[in-house]
Amino acid sequence: MQDQDDLFGDLPAPPEPPTAPAEPAATDAARPKGAAQPAKAPAVRRSGTVHPAQWDEELRQLAARLPPRLRMGTSSWTYPGWKGLLWEGEHSEQVLSKNGLPVYAQHPLMRTVSIDRSFYRPLTVSQYERYAAQVPDDFRFVVKAPSLVTDALVRGEDGRGRQANPAFLDAALATQEFVAPALEGLGRKVGALVFQLSPLPLAQLDRLPQVLDRLRTLLLAQPPLAPTAPDGVLAVEVRDPEWLSPEFMPRFAEVLREAGATYCVGLQAKMPSLQEQLHVLRRLWPGPLVCRWNLNPVHGAYGYEDAETLYSPYDRIVHPAPEVHELLARTIAGITGAGQNAFITVSNHAEGCAPLTLHTLAEQVAPRPELPPATPEPHGP
Repeated sequence: MQDQDDLFGDLPAPPEPPTAPAEPAATDAARPKGAAQPAKAPAVRRSGTVHPAQWDEELRQLAARLPPRLRMGTSSWTYPGWKGLLWEGEHSEQVLSKNGLPVYAQHPLMRTVSIDRSFYRPLTVSQYERYAAQVPDDFRFVVKAPSLVTDALVRGEDGRGRQANPAFLDAALATQEFVAPALEGLGRKVGALVFQLSPLPLAQLDRLPQVLDRLRTLLLAQPPLAPTAPDGVLAVEVRDPEWLSPEFMPRFAEVLREAGATYCVGLQAKMPSLQEQLHVLRRLWPGPLVCRWNLNPVHGAYGYEDAETLYSPYDRIVHPAPEVHELLARTIAGITGAGQNAFITVSNHAEGCAPLTLHTLAEQVAPRPELPPATPEPHGP
């Protein structure tokens, strides 16, 4: 068996991220070789029809070299700035929300997508069914559980916690409002069902063992995924580093293993580095990789608005993170090479443009094509 340290790609701690450029230029240099170039004067389509971009053969060959068990994708698919990368012409967010998913799913690299809207309001079986009908059979969804059961606080429109949430980690509600509808609607296209636990108030952090007991009860109460979705897995993402402390992490991993769930690696500034988070996966090995690359640490733990302002319209790489690409690519290669699934979703807030981030990651994961042997030079007389 391959050594676990090789699977999870031990590397030195990543260097400090680069500082933001004063005025990032949207140049072709920010686009990897083989990626489609934006149209010079895209036509505005008023019919609501969305057509795929002209993806070149080099991109298709890159996708063909990726491990079959790797499914990469983005957080949602509704960004007009991805013209030329995913679709032709200009479209509104509303048009892309309704008609963009089938085109997104045709892109050679996109074999999953994170449904984030379910975090704000539970989705119905029929909504999940509509999503499933728009993608190929081999496509898998990453779906976030509603905050109704994953946030310890009831929050106001400004995001501030107003009062304790009585439904926090309610096992029956998690089944009713999330796991059961997703299973019924998506069927075998379920990939990872992610319980992203929002930052806990101090009173809850002080009682983390009790919170973990409730999480254990929730996970154990969920219906098995495998009979309906053979690739499906329950995953838990946390937003407080205390979950990964040396004193607490072993028990956290033990609960996940007992429930047949996995840890969702969350790459953002509030959590430890990728290298440190991989310690949890070592304790769960063998098992799948679920990773959500959410926010570049240059913006700090609460910098989503700053990232949105700087990166919009999300059509170029602004803050490249080569150290994350290198370690994540090695981890993906090791885990999929050992026969396990990997679900990787990337936000525009990671580097500035999620499709371009995935292109760079794919180039690092995919084996290099073998070159034909050189033809000897003829010798002169």
